[in-house]
Amino acid sequence: MPHIDLILGADHGRRRTVRTEPTQRRSSQRLDALLDAAAEITDEIGFERLTTQMVAERAGASIGTVYRYFPDRVAVLHALRERSVERFRLRIAERLASVSTDDWWRVVETALDACTDLHREEPGFSVIHRGDRDLAEDGEPEIAARMASVIEAEFGEASDSAELRFRLGVALELGGALINRAFTRDLDGDPRYLDEAKRIVRDYLEPHLAGRLIASNAA
Repeated sequence: MPHIDLILGADHGRRRTVRTEPTQRRSSQRLDALLDAAAEITDEIGFERLTTQMVAERAGASIGTVYRYFPDRVAVLHALRERSVERFRLRIAERLASVSTDDWWRVVETALDACTDLHREEPGFSVIHRGDRDLAEDGEPEIAARMASVIEAEFGEASDSAELRFRLGVALELGGALINRAFTRDLDGDPRYLDEAKRIVRDYLEPHLAGRLIASNAA
């Protein structure tokens, strides 16, 4: 079974975007309400047009409450993206715990399926595709580094771990962009784009991963 802690582990040196971290349940609920409001607005008009005043009005809060947690609209979007990334990782972990991962593709496919799930279920999830990215120490996307760690833990260490992270980073960027496009075209997700996301990602990774990892798994 995949090492779920590799997906859910804390980010070292992670940049915090919330001005005041909630320490009580009521404060945490208030923060969630602000982010829920931001997510709804993002789905309705896009994150480019979101303002702190809109967030306050939608959440039924004062503008002062918004500024207690966020210095500006950019911080709201960063926090919403952080929450979406955390929920994305959690969904991957949940799926990995419930499926048979007998080859490297099932691990990668699980991440793509989790992304599709959250586009359908998680308001504001499209903010995960904003220009800024969570990067690991080697500059590759954090989620790619975590997926690489899971694959290596399951199927043996890569001869070049940096190359594995790079390839997974490219693949997940391609897959994520196509999945996002699927939901831009169709609220339920255009099945043609969803199918192509998996096909393109697998075709891209196959020459780089299949031979070594399958051989390692069979050993």
